[in-house]
Amino acid sequence: MSGLTARARVGSRGLDVELAVAPGEVLAVLGPNGAGKSTLLDVVAGLLRPDDGRVVLDDRVLTDTKTDVAVPPHQRSVGLLAQEPLLFPHLTVRENVAFAPRSAGRGRHESYATATRWLDEVEMAGFADRRPRRLSGGQAQRVAVARALAAEPGLLLLDEPMAALDVGAAPAVRALLRRVLRSDDRTAILVTHDVLDALSLADRAVVIDRGKIVEEGPVERVLTRPRSTFAARIAGINLLSGKLGADGVETVAGLVHGTTEDACTPGDGAVAVFGPTAVAVHRAHPEGSPRNVFRVRITEITGIGGHTIRVRAEDHADGSPGLIADVTAGAVAELDLATGEDVWFAVKATEVAVYPTA
Repeated sequence: MSGLTARARVGSRGLDVELAVAPGEVLAVLGPNGAGKSTLLDVVAGLLRPDDGRVVLDDRVLTDTKTDVAVPPHQRSVGLLAQEPLLFPHLTVRENVAFAPRSAGRGRHESYATATRWLDEVEMAGFADRRPRRLSGGQAQRVAVARALAAEPGLLLLDEPMAALDVGAAPAVRALLRRVLRSDDRTAILVTHDVLDALSLADRAVVIDRGKIVEEGPVERVLTRPRSTFAARIAGINLLSGKLGADGVETVAGLVHGTTEDACTPGDGAVAVFGPTAVAVHRAHPEGSPRNVFRVRITEITGIGGHTIRVRAEDHADGSPGLIADVTAGAVAELDLATGEDVWFAVKATEVAVYPTA
């Protein structure tokens, strides 16, 4: 078993990527809307022929533009779980799940036995005779999981499978997917915008931006030590990128001081990363120890749970996300903060990590 290797260039959509997924590994694909995530899945699934590319799953060539190989989607051993369950409305739950093995040429009895096994696995056996219209969103997505797995795919593609679920159904489906993926060591690609999905389900993550992979590594590292703007944004972490100088990182927000990794070399690209809880908000320029002080304009003040308030500054001149500070409700009241006002954000150098860009 060699897992998946995929290389794809789609000129009309600006995609040019190359990646590998080891057997039994779950790879999270992150990135902003329009970055090329769904295009990548379409290429792997055989729904889109790349201008140039090669897709190999478990030593079987599925796509090769140089030798004109293009295995049809239904013959690829690739399962797809999308945002919407897409169940056949005229079939029962059992018939929906049995559709995959039936399409593979198995008999009715064997296909129904397979459907029953997977419905039991996703805790939907009691709904086998219902039509999809009588299911809740979470129940329908469970059936969709069973249907995808009943085909026994060598690779499972998960295209934001929790995006259309309400807040009550999403955790249950997420737990189900985690159990199924971990217990069977399934190879999968997960496209998501949700940090929790990536942390719960994936082993490794890649970040695609403007059609190219700009960052990759273990999920925890990508989300806690991001080297790309998008990863920092979804992780809720401040990131300022620039060039490492003799005394800090030269960024669009000014010179940023921090603790620098040994791998950083002056003159190279670097990022300065710090959490929003490390940011203090001041009405006047702060005195004392903070080495990093930024003049910002407040664009948003929102509660994020408990007594914590997030204060977001306007985006930087280059379009990169503005800084964020997490402070107490008491601090917001004491400072009398409001959107549109100019304040000072201060961060101690000991709270800032500096490391090379990807």
